Amino acid sequence: MSEIKLKNPQELALMRQSGKLLAQVFAYLDQHVKAGLSTMQINDLTERYIVDQLAARPASKGQYGFKYVLNSSVNHVVCHGVPSETQILKAGDIVNIDITLEKGGFIADSSKMYLIGEVTPEARKLVDKTYEAMWEGIKVVKPGATLGDVGYAIQRHAERNGYSVVRDYCGHGIGREMHEAPEVMHVGSRGKGLVLREGMTFTIEPMINQGKARVKTKKDGWTVVTCDKQLSAQWEHTIAVTADGYEVLTLRDEERA
Repeated sequence: MSEIKLKNPQELALMRQSGKLLAQVFAYLDQHVKAGLSTMQINDLTERYIVDQLAARPASKGQYGFKYVLNSSVNHVVCHGVPSETQILKAGDIVNIDITLEKGGFIADSSKMYLIGEVTPEARKLVDKTYEAMWEGIKVVKPGATLGDVGYAIQRHAERNGYSVVRDYCGHGIGREMHEAPEVMHVGSRGKGLVLREGMTFTIEPMINQGKARVKTKKDGWTVVTCDKQLSAQWEHTIAVTADGYEVLTLRDEERA
């Protein structure tokens, strides 16, 4: 990856705008993601909302040849699930919706887990503990901390709860490009790795498995699944390192309490 691009106050203001709009997309989807809907229908609803209502660009569409505006990863799909007309959400499913949005030249990236109808207590616990693990990583972000501190906090929380952390995929720097330096691993050792500085912007997006951490990519070249077919969950936010801590640029209204 190229060198890290520190963002100035004007650039951070634009990223904040993109992040706020992306939070609005999830607020919109909260009303629509439910049993009986196909993942392609969710994709199409999202595209229309981003383009028509927000006058923004769905940044995933066309990136690396990907044809859609989001990833929809259901149950044992870890990440990069491809929307499909034939994949109909049903009660008991858990699904990660991962969306990127560009406005004013800067990109925001976030994902959220949706529980469809009544899910098992085990599935709910995985989703909840993955969310907590993401926040454990976010909360250590500040100038002088290291990426190893972030990874350590996530890994410790996941493994204390009996889960494994996917190591094949990671968070990433973000700004004018969807993927910038640095890579943000979700495992690590305290005090190791890149030292954080004010103006850095990156995603924290742990993928946590019920079973083993091993994953594989399906023949479509995109969809990543757990090798043991056990459930996986993921949450993601775009983070800025501030003078004295962090700012979550994609924070949603329900998280502001």
